[in-house]
Amino acid sequence: MVYGDPVIKKLAVRKFRNTYDVSGLGCSNTGELTPAGDIIGQERAVRALNLGLNIEEKGFNIYASGIPGTGRKSTVSKFLNELARKKPKGSDWIYVYNFGNPYEPNAIQLPPGMGRQFKDDMASFVEEAKRTIPQVFESEDYAAKRQNAIRAIDDEKAKIISQLNAVAQSKGFSIQPGPQGLLIIPVKEGKPLTEDEFLALPEEEQADFQKKREDLSLEMRNGFRQLRDLDQKGFDAVKQLNEDVSTYAIGHLLAALRDKYSSMKEVFEYIDAVQKDTIENLPEFLGIQQESPQGAPLVPGQITRELILRKYQVNVIVDNSATNGAPVIFEYNPTYQNLFGKTEKEVQFGIINTDFTMIRPGSIHKANGGYLVIPVEDLFRYPLSYDALKTALKTGKAAFEEPAEKMGFITTKGLKPEPIPLNIKVVLIGTPIVNQILYSQDPDFYELFKVKAEFDTTMERTEKNVRDYAGFICTLCKQYKLKHLDSSAVAKVVEYSSRLSEDQQKLSTRFSLIADIIREASYYATIDRSSFTTGNHIEKAIEEKIYRSNLIQEKIQDYITKGIFLIETEGNRVGQVNGLSVISLGDIEFGRPSRVTASIGVGRGGVMDIEREAAMGGPIHTKGVLILSGYLAGKFSRDKPLSLSARLVFEQSYEGVEGDSASSTELYAILSALSGLPVNQALAVTGSVNQNGEVQAIGGVNEKIEGFFEVCKAKGLTGKQGVMIPFTNVRNLMLKEEIIEAANAGKFTIYPVKTIDEGIEVLTGIKAGEPGPDGKYEADTVNYLVDKRLKEMAETLRNFQADR
Repeated sequence: MVYGDPVIKKLAVRKFRNTYDVSGLGCSNTGELTPAGDIIGQERAVRALNLGLNIEEKGFNIYASGIPGTGRKSTVSKFLNELARKKPKGSDWIYVYNFGNPYEPNAIQLPPGMGRQFKDDMASFVEEAKRTIPQVFESEDYAAKRQNAIRAIDDEKAKIISQLNAVAQSKGFSIQPGPQGLLIIPVKEGKPLTEDEFLALPEEEQADFQKKREDLSLEMRNGFRQLRDLDQKGFDAVKQLNEDVSTYAIGHLLAALRDKYSSMKEVFEYIDAVQKDTIENLPEFLGIQQESPQGAPLVPGQITRELILRKYQVNVIVDNSATNGAPVIFEYNPTYQNLFGKTEKEVQFGIINTDFTMIRPGSIHKANGGYLVIPVEDLFRYPLSYDALKTALKTGKAAFEEPAEKMGFITTKGLKPEPIPLNIKVVLIGTPIVNQILYSQDPDFYELFKVKAEFDTTMERTEKNVRDYAGFICTLCKQYKLKHLDSSAVAKVVEYSSRLSEDQQKLSTRFSLIADIIREASYYATIDRSSFTTGNHIEKAIEEKIYRSNLIQEKIQDYITKGIFLIETEGNRVGQVNGLSVISLGDIEFGRPSRVTASIGVGRGGVMDIEREAAMGGPIHTKGVLILSGYLAGKFSRDKPLSLSARLVFEQSYEGVEGDSASSTELYAILSALSGLPVNQALAVTGSVNQNGEVQAIGGVNEKIEGFFEVCKAKGLTGKQGVMIPFTNVRNLMLKEEIIEAANAGKFTIYPVKTIDEGIEVLTGIKAGEPGPDGKYEADTVNYLVDKRLKEMAETLRNFQADR
């Protein structure tokens, strides 16, 4: 065997964690700092928001893309509130009765604050009209004018009736008034006959009277027509008098309204319509009850009157009198009704009814002239909402439409309010994957949401950004009355932030997670009666957060310690390597060591993934296993066929395997099985590999290392244990203090490797070996032994086939 010092060296302990020196912070605690005023760490998103919110062209709405916790909502809220204060207030919108078509109420735009004023003015007008009109019509002056208006007509009617009566008497008849006008009554012996008396006459006499009455009716037709004309003339005279009187009674009220709203054309036209309708419906203001044909009131008089007079009310659906600048609306429950409003119903005398006063606004109406923010995941919970939102943005109008009607179902006749013109910016907040789906699957999406504001999860760990971070902590403490952090606590927060970002040179922008730790640490500081939150409190908050969620992790480690899950941390084994994987439970991720084994046989099956065959391996893991065949073929089968049948498996894996971070581990197991060289079980391995044998970076490196360390600690640290990671993952290390202390004491080691050759040397203690000019490897190296075994297997397979 070719032994010697491995090419790879142990990783220096100082690279296990990028600690922060608070001397550059320039303060002893965050209370001495100025609160952060700007949005930090999201320059890309801020520039996109600036463009989308300030450009006026149609379609430049915004999709704020990022994972939860990156400050999407708080950034958008802060940005919009600052921008909205500089913008003019949104308009008021009202709905009024459409006297031409009651089923289509009119929408009127008013300056901010004028909607409520106009509503109050119309209510005052109706109350004053209800008081004034009855007074005028009950006055002696009106009675005198009415009498004068119809006196001449009554005299002329009396004269005509007298003439008609004289003619009738000459023919044996008399003229008498009846319920349906003048009646021609037979007269006998100077006395008008009753109906019974007439029926008692002989039939010949009745027929004679009937013939004479018909002749008389023809003779008196012109007189009756003159009487009807006089009745109509009298009615017109009274009607004109009533109009003149009512106009006089309410004229000054309407004139005042016209003066106040003279600059608003639609309001002016509405006031004219109100005046005309008021005159046409004087009985309602006079309190006269409508009656059925039998003479009974249709409904209680007061109720009927109030229902009819309701048409003069004003329904203010948008009131911007109290807003400071343009409206900003966050809709967190975007049902169809919450977004686009609804028309309520009520029961009147057993009948379901509605009118324009029951129109209720949605968020899109309240945000008109400003900004509407909607979480996109919530929007998709309601099928009609997204489609209706697109329609509103495309048409530039917000229409009130019943959901059943929008879906094409037959509905009863209802209101169809006039649509309101839209001038609005919509901001959707969602994840990158939803943005990708919408962009690729919905052709309307790009046309309506042209601006993508993408929120990053990390920012550079520069001194400026660290100071901004400290300013954010100061703002948080002051806003929520938390204890300020001393310099040691700030250092721990910065290091925890780098841990979240999985990069020593970056900080996490998932401020919600940082804020949660600070709040919890402040609680522990309060319990300790400490003036400030210290680094110990931050550490305790982090540890407690993990403890609350790591029950499963502790049980797995307990099974490993008890030997239920077979993991060795000492000794050497052929074809067996400790692999590292990460289990994610949503609120926590932790590393779990797994035993990876390989078995070798002669054949042409290549490398078979047992996980895949058992339908427990994901596509990425399968790809990683297939790459191993490429590596072996490229390195060892240039002068011979690859006559190999290998089986790979994660032992005691019951939840499935996905990802390629164990592909280097699996390759080491195959190389060990082929060479016959045992692998050091005190080491665990992670890293993916390409066909050229280069070890590639993986995710979750900190959790994987800590998971194996916990197992080693439980079984006893021997000083020989450690992990092997890709060299490119060194910058991702932000390990906990306990591992650093163990490493300083020489009890735990990390080996960063760049290639498979480097890794196999660490695991076996044998040189990997380089090919010479003739393509052959140096004797007794790992690659020599592997190549030798593959040749033997190829020869065995050739001889076997020849014998057959």
